[in-house]
Amino acid sequence: MGAMQMLPPPFDTWENTVDWLAGAPLRIVLILLAAVVVRWLVNRSIRTVTERAVERADEHERSSIEKVMDRATGANLARRRQRALTMGSLLRSVATFVIATVTLLTVMAELGMPLAPLLTSAGIGGIALGFGAQSLVKDFLSGIMMIIEDQYGVGDVIDTGEATGTVEEVTLRVTRLRDASGVVWFIRNGEIIRIGNKSQGWAVATVDLQVSYAEDPRRVLPILQRVVTEVAEDPAWADKLIEPPTVAGVESVSGGTMTLRIFAKTRPGEQYAIPREIRERAKEAFDQEGVRGPAVLPYGGTQA
Repeated sequence: MGAMQMLPPPFDTWENTVDWLAGAPLRIVLILLAAVVVRWLVNRSIRTVTERAVERADEHERSSIEKVMDRATGANLARRRQRALTMGSLLRSVATFVIATVTLLTVMAELGMPLAPLLTSAGIGGIALGFGAQSLVKDFLSGIMMIIEDQYGVGDVIDTGEATGTVEEVTLRVTRLRDASGVVWFIRNGEIIRIGNKSQGWAVATVDLQVSYAEDPRRVLPILQRVVTEVAEDPAWADKLIEPPTVAGVESVSGGTMTLRIFAKTRPGEQYAIPREIRERAKEAFDQEGVRGPAVLPYGGTQA
């Protein structure tokens, strides 16, 4: 009994100990359990909203070009799903941080710790950090907006003004891309003023072919039409085209050269391979039909 009396309150008696355990410790346990439950509910809600966002995007009426792209490659569906999952992950991280902060402050209040000096110090530190890290905050906000607006994603070929290349990684602070020479560029999101995305939706390839001025367009154009039809019907190239290439006609006549133009609407990234195939087949067809090319004279001149 003497030993029990030497214990400090509230542990001096069994009744006081039970009362203390039923007080602050029990409330702290309940606060932690409530935080876990709230976090689970919030994450489940975010997951539900994310799944519905993907479903609404799938049901949304899109243009005929987008429908063709979806049926051919599923690229748009994959982009929307990836963006929704990225936003869901970001929202879950923010929700976890907020819930953890509120839970910590509540537990500290239950333990009797003074929060006013802590909050005051945190406010002053936050202001100082805000002034010192304005560029970092700008980068993070720009990164969030880029993800929300789906300006670009990994694998896209983009032009940032500073560099042009394929995106290898996108974070909230920087974008990493690799240009055609293999150079890796790290660009802060806050420094990106404009974005030119060459990989979204579709691309148009322009093919110019030069023949002799003396050739008759009524003879040459049907040959080109046959060439582009063969390319469009070739299984190796059909899935790279959105629609059959179009022979636009005579683009220009200059000196001894007549330039014929072809337009090909392709999948993103295929606007470089399709023109090479068309030029190669057109060269073979011109040789077979005896279509003459512009004669090259010394110092770059041409003649019929």
